[in-house]
Amino acid sequence: VNEIRFKQTNQDLPVDNLSFSIIHDPNKCVLCGDCVRACKEMQSVGAIDFVNRGARTIVGPAFVKSLRDVDCVYCGQCVSVCPVGALVPKPEIEAVWDDIHNPEKYVVAQIAPAVRVALGESFGFEPGTINTGQVVSALKRIGFNQVYDTSFAADLTVFEEATEFIERKLKGEKLPQFTSCCPSWVKFAEQYYPELLPNLSTCKSPQQMFGSVAREILPKMLGIKLENLVIISIMPCTSKKYEAKREEFIHNGLADVDHVLSTDELSRM
Repeated sequence: VNEIRFKQTNQDLPVDNLSFSIIHDPNKCVLCGDCVRACKEMQSVGAIDFVNRGARTIVGPAFVKSLRDVDCVYCGQCVSVCPVGALVPKPEIEAVWDDIHNPEKYVVAQIAPAVRVALGESFGFEPGTINTGQVVSALKRIGFNQVYDTSFAADLTVFEEATEFIERKLKGEKLPQFTSCCPSWVKFAEQYYPELLPNLSTCKSPQQMFGSVAREILPKMLGIKLENLVIISIMPCTSKKYEAKREEFIHNGLADVDHVLSTDELSRM
């Protein structure tokens, strides 16, 4: 629901769409507080809370800041519990359609394992039904040129992290070693436990590892310009949208992964 057809009795508040992963529309909020509790009690972040008093009460970050400018780790727990769509994943569908319809672009998708198990529920399949074949066929008909499995990049990550762990174990330093595959967990550690950062694996996540490998190899294999290759991830997690926009994964103006679609976004396409 993008528009409310009923008459507003209060003044419209600005919609926060500056975050990399989440859009916050306070005009739809019913002040149930579910997102506040999820953020504070489940995630121990507390990026949002009740602001102001009486009829002026809203839910949001302190001092009317954007979610981009506070301690939000983009985990999406607030989105999952919001019953009215005041907090939703930031869509990238239109940007993906633009690239697909651009004849100069060569569009490549990578699919996370969880997506092909969850997607079928949008079309009436039993929960847990694996739809790998249907997903690949649909992506090809939509206009994607190639479709890859993120499990391939996950195998690369396992090899790299195992090699790194063996080196650390032999040297007896920077132990224990923590995986770095979850961008929300990494951001949480950066904000609240910086002393643990040396213990994080230096390996990229499977999403970013695929992006960097594809950027390096596919233009040469396909005979296309680097800037014409578009890499799209289809992921079950809102924080992957944030991860793809991190400065560390953008080189010479080109991101390792251009766009990230959620399972729901793919079902709508």
